[in-house]
Amino acid sequence: MQEINELKSWLEPFEELHKRAADLLELGQLIQEEGDASSSSSDDGVADELRAEVDQLSGEVEALEFRNMLRGADAERDALLTIHPGAGGTDAQDWVEILMRLYTKWAEAHDYQAEVLNLVPAEEAGLKSVSLEIRGPYAYGYLQAEKGVHRLVRISPFDQQGRRHTSFASVFVYPVVDDTIEVDISPEDLRIDTYRASGAGGQHVNKTDSAVRITHVPTGIVVSCQQERSQYRNKSTAMKMLRAALYDRALAEQKEERDKLDQSKTEIAWGNQIRSYVLQPYTLVKDHRTNIEEGNVQRVLDGYIDKFIIGYLKQYGAQTG
Repeated sequence: MQEINELKSWLEPFEELHKRAADLLELGQLIQEEGDASSSSSDDGVADELRAEVDQLSGEVEALEFRNMLRGADAERDALLTIHPGAGGTDAQDWVEILMRLYTKWAEAHDYQAEVLNLVPAEEAGLKSVSLEIRGPYAYGYLQAEKGVHRLVRISPFDQQGRRHTSFASVFVYPVVDDTIEVDISPEDLRIDTYRASGAGGQHVNKTDSAVRITHVPTGIVVSCQQERSQYRNKSTAMKMLRAALYDRALAEQKEERDKLDQSKTEIAWGNQIRSYVLQPYTLVKDHRTNIEEGNVQRVLDGYIDKFIIGYLKQYGAQTG
């Protein structure tokens, strides 16, 4: 039944659009024939109505075509997004925090929920790392377009001489694995460490070892969580993150895409970026995979990245499923 419903969800919209297209084509031919015989204002009104219907139909066809780009096995799932600084020192750590805000704003604009699973502040400014869970329909399907190295060029707010700096941050995106998918994790393969969560200090400082770090020894994957006061809850969230990472790794092996995965985890520095955000000496955001550009950098940093996501999925979506 699930497979039948899945097929219906594709066939029914396609058949409806096909019928409407045929009706509009027939109407267009009729208007053309009548237009040859008369040139009344009423004919112009019908022609305008036809053009509006064609525009609407074109938009719906494009939406169905884009939906086809999100047909991967995990496209409908929630997304686990982690961001780490690369080359650039304090600027790179600040860039991580800016990207966290960008994706949080993007989630809000789509009525998705964004929850911080783990956040490690840097000493001077910014973040050493952050993990977000973004929940909503096709969250992973969309955000898979963001996986890679992001480059920022700006006048550094941390440089007293006001020089231009380039900094990098990596974004990794995994599908969130629910209980319907089995991921075999042997307790013997885990090293679980507890430590005191970092914080602002003062009365808010955590006085117990509630933070949890889990290392999956065979793969070397490390996840951590310190957002909750309860060690049990932090461990539960960290295990969820580990399952997602292991599932993503297993998919890569099954599809023989290990080379692609390794390539996406290259050095977070020059030559490896998927997108550049330039604030100085000019303003421009450019996606190096699709060559899509946007001059309003602040709008992009406020979460308006759909043109990049849609452009990427239209070009590569059929290959990501």
